[in-house]
Amino acid sequence: MISDCKAGQNIPHNIACRVLGVSESWFYKWRDRPVTAREVRREELADAIKHIFDASGGTYGSPKIWITLIREGWRVSVNTVAKLMAELGLAGRKIRRRRGLTRPGRRAAAPDFVRRDFTADAPDQVWAGDMTEIVTSEGSSTWPP
Repeated sequence: MISDCKAGQNIPHNIACRVLGVSESWFYKWRDRPVTAREVRREELADAIKHIFDASGGTYGSPKIWITLIREGWRVSVNTVAKLMAELGLAGRKIRRRRGLTRPGRRAAAPDFVRRDFTADAPDQVWAGDMTEIVTSEGSSTWPP
């Protein structure tokens, strides 16, 4: 942030450090330090997580990504994967539970006026219909319309 202040708003480092309550010596020590092995591994892990998430079409959550990482040879906990996914803004698609159209026991069945006899001598004497649920990835729809 201190470097961004210098680059973006042309605020000197010493003023930015004073405002943020950070010593200048600490800032320069932090800025010039080499990248640690932990940071390198975390970046590699983040790249692997992004790759697996994209390959799944954005559907995998942290448990499935963790299993895939373990199979690829990574030693990492599921909580670390979840934390990294949250930092990267990745969230798997939630499982949508299928809800049927009929729920037994909720209300009384409709009266059966034809007593299951669907034969008719002439048109317009007995009307019967069927409702079929077609499950798609977009949701459910009924047929016929």
